[in-house]
Amino acid sequence: MDPYKVLGVTPQTSDDDVKRAYRDLARKYHPDNYINNPLSDLAEQRMKEINEAYDMIMNERAGRTNGSQQQAGGAYGSQQQRQYAGANAGMYSQVRQAINQGNLGLAESLLQRTTARDAEWFFLMGTVYYRKGWYDEAGRAYTQACQMDPSNAEYRGALNSLNMSGGYGGYRPMNEANMCDCCMQMMCLNCCCQSCCGGGC
Repeated sequence: MDPYKVLGVTPQTSDDDVKRAYRDLARKYHPDNYINNPLSDLAEQRMKEINEAYDMIMNERAGRTNGSQQQAGGAYGSQQQRQYAGANAGMYSQVRQAINQGNLGLAESLLQRTTARDAEWFFLMGTVYYRKGWYDEAGRAYTQACQMDPSNAEYRGALNSLNMSGGYGGYRPMNEANMCDCCMQMMCLNCCCQSCCGGGC
């Protein structure tokens, strides 16, 4: 896979333009935009390729090798294994596997089922957010993980990579809008119409 072709850029493209191309493609192909759509599987695969291509380019430009286990935004290579103990051990292993396979829906669902929010939970949720393009949420989750376990190099590396990539200010897909917000906007518009037009639209 040529990561530059996947993002539609060249090795001469500036970092800012690479990030812009990535975000444009992420908005277009994000699986959340294809819920209950027959193209959802294709969109998910395409989004996985886009994420991998972006990571490869940013890693290369940061002086890291493409095969390194620690990738931008807390991603990790399939060779990396983490030994867990405790009640959430099996679940965390499943979450990491789901993220490596690009199945963000499953990873997020597994994480949301538990009420135990330890440092690993915040790190994994931050990685899900990052993969979705929700960089602000990813940054907050990574920060929380680092505060809860400041000696963990993986957590710190994920936060540093996110900060280096300038990833803050991500988007949320349109279907993530709160229905209450939509209702409030409609009520405000109705009030404006009544006051301006003297009796409603």
